[in-house]
Amino acid sequence: MSVRTQSSEESAEDVHRAGFACFVGRPNAGKSTLTNALVGQKVAITANQPQTTRHTVRGIVHRPDAQLILVDTPGLHKPRTLLGERLNDVVRTTWAEVDVIGFCLPANEKLGPGDRFIAKELASIKKTPKIAIVTKTDLVDGKTLAEQLIAIDQLGKELGFEWAEIVPVSAVGDKQVGLLADLIVPLLPEGPALYPEGDLTDEPEQVMIAELIREAALEGVRDELPHSIAVVVEEMLPREDRPADKPLLDIHAFVYIERPSQKGIIIGPKGKRLKEVGIKSRKQIEALLGTPVFLDLHVKVAKDWQRDPRQLRKLGF
Repeated sequence: MSVRTQSSEESAEDVHRAGFACFVGRPNAGKSTLTNALVGQKVAITANQPQTTRHTVRGIVHRPDAQLILVDTPGLHKPRTLLGERLNDVVRTTWAEVDVIGFCLPANEKLGPGDRFIAKELASIKKTPKIAIVTKTDLVDGKTLAEQLIAIDQLGKELGFEWAEIVPVSAVGDKQVGLLADLIVPLLPEGPALYPEGDLTDEPEQVMIAELIREAALEGVRDELPHSIAVVVEEMLPREDRPADKPLLDIHAFVYIERPSQKGIIIGPKGKRLKEVGIKSRKQIEALLGTPVFLDLHVKVAKDWQRDPRQLRKLGF
């Protein structure tokens, strides 16, 4: 079993590599946090409950020797709704198109049926190199980590494939995140950069803004409305009659929920919660865009949107 804990001296090659890697794992295995740590800026929505990532967000890591494009997929899970089925289709399509697959397994949770379900699916993808990434290592002691590494090595053997690497990391503690990139890069094809220097993601700004609003809206109501919130940015317009040195961007967005009874939860007493959502997301949007923003938020009911194909399309799924 080859477990990497420090960077090996690779022979200095002058080749440039560029390609795609995706992180898979059951929901809440640390995929989005790892993407953000590698890119060095917040590009993927992170939350403490499963199924927050709905869009394929690419984070782009620029290095002198390589460009690594990270595809952040929803967690693969046994679907219970039409939305769930579509999310799983997105995952499988992505796996077929990337150069490297990183399977995220939290150090602080024993391997379970969900991990085996995904590993089995991975075993059927023969050509793509697979790296096992043991996440959240800051939450366990050395003995627990060693046991997890052995269990993961065994899992590959049981299913008839070998991990290209097994790497323990802590995205929160910034431990071995750079090493992970060093190990992925040699597995990418040789070629020029695919995105301009400075780009961190190819997500349209409106999608990223909607995700930031959704993340803020989920804060504090996770238990009550974990999957019932969708956000659509209807309009982004620079405010007219503003001097060039004092621009203002008007953003109009709708927060969609499934039932009228959920409206009060999102809005809060005397509109307090919605106001907090607006303040928090506006700060993050301003940081993302580098410009002052006026954010206009409205809450709308889209009845049972997770099960309705027409509404799923309208809300961007």
